[in-house]
Amino acid sequence: MRAPASLALALALATLAGAVPVADAAKVYRWTDRNGVTHYGDRAPDAPLSQVKVIPVPVEPGAIARLRVEADGHRYLAWADNSLAGPIEVMLRFGRNNNMAGDPDLPARATVGARGSTLVAVLSTADPSRGGDFELRMDSLPGDPSARPREVEYLLPLRQASLRIDQGYGGSFSHTDPQNRYAVDFAAQIGTPVLAAREGTVMQVESDFEKAGLNLEKYGGRANFIRILHDDGSMTLYAHLKADGVLARVGQRVRAGQQIGLSGNTGFTTGPHLHFAVQVNRGMRLESLPFQMSGPGGPLRISDGGNAARMVRPGR
Repeated sequence: MRAPASLALALALATLAGAVPVADAAKVYRWTDRNGVTHYGDRAPDAPLSQVKVIPVPVEPGAIARLRVEADGHRYLAWADNSLAGPIEVMLRFGRNNNMAGDPDLPARATVGARGSTLVAVLSTADPSRGGDFELRMDSLPGDPSARPREVEYLLPLRQASLRIDQGYGGSFSHTDPQNRYAVDFAAQIGTPVLAAREGTVMQVESDFEKAGLNLEKYGGRANFIRILHDDGSMTLYAHLKADGVLARVGQRVRAGQQIGLSGNTGFTTGPHLHFAVQVNRGMRLESLPFQMSGPGGPLRISDGGNAARMVRPGR
């Protein structure tokens, strides 16, 4: 019932370059070829499925960005590499600083285009007569802070005969922080088709988690989800999808009403449902927005608050 949190990366001078690795798969495939040689890989081989064994392995959330530091004479160049198919914002700051200065001064922010790289700061010794060392930390957040969301009407994000909202705007269980304040949890059985509520580009997915629970430390940020970027810079989030329930690829352009996934029960959740939110980056601060939505019977109004909010038609 909680949207995935932003990721943070850290780097020490001793390594000069590195990043939190992106976990591309939660499975290892093992098979034996016709010569009796056993192979392992992170992709299914071109072999009969009866001969392939799937081995689950632990997985962590994929990194939004990579902090890359390059030596340039007596200076160090701090780059941000964006792994998403949409813009992100980063903030670079010193975790530890001994006689180092940044240009621009740290903390420094930068916006990085889809799958692009941006030079965030140049580091050099503040007093050239003596040495220095440092540690950097970079926080990253999806979305462009200059986005200007428009008022639009969204389609229902589920294909099912009846609808029930288990938690609405400001729900006390997990819709209390800014990025979830105006989220809605639609009750849905595992495997219910999830539809794009608005046209856009798939900018981020997570698809390899299988478990759910109420331990926030263990399951928070470990939900399968799809994030879609819209032309006005806003983003829609579809979370808690089933394992292997992401049916859209990063970078794909999807139309409103197109199936993009299957609902599930992964991450920090009390049971199967779809967490839906419209979000925007307000300058290193992810916020959810109230939204208008239409269904088979016409425009709908989402009531505010509570763990059992209702979706009702205007005037009722």
